[in-house]
Amino acid sequence: MIIRREHAADRPEIVALIEAVFPEPVEARLLRELFASREYIPELSLVAESDGGEILGYVISTRGWVGEVPALGLGPIGVLPAYQKQGVGSALMQASIDAANGLGEPVIALLGSTEYYPRFGFLPADSLGIFSPDPSWGSYFMALPLAGFHSGIRGHFKYAEPFNNL
Repeated sequence: MIIRREHAADRPEIVALIEAVFPEPVEARLLRELFASREYIPELSLVAESDGGEILGYVISTRGWVGEVPALGLGPIGVLPAYQKQGVGSALMQASIDAANGLGEPVIALLGSTEYYPRFGFLPADSLGIFSPDPSWGSYFMALPLAGFHSGIRGHFKYAEPFNNL
């Protein structure tokens, strides 16, 4: 398996993967809108590909903001059901974190499992002074401070524009 940047030609397979992972059409629609948005960052749109060329998993981070400070919002992320619990998702997460650090980004925020994401260093976002767009998300809204993080990064998080259409 290799982790690489997605190419425009991969998008039908990526959308099909997300549709296989998420039974509701929300995530696939969101992903299509993220690809077309001004907040799309090509370097942070990654696929896990088998030796045979099949896309096994996908992750995207797009431009977000903490107050007025540029940040990243991660998601959606998904792994084909037949390949889950085999390290594909972990490899995608680590590659995504490494790529974000390489770009000098300060923080990644996400809404997700409080049992899965802490293994990568994600913390309840409010413990860093970052507040979710929806207070009902509670501890499921998490953030990972990267090398570029500093204590002045505080405030409400805003996702890329397509997230407002959910």
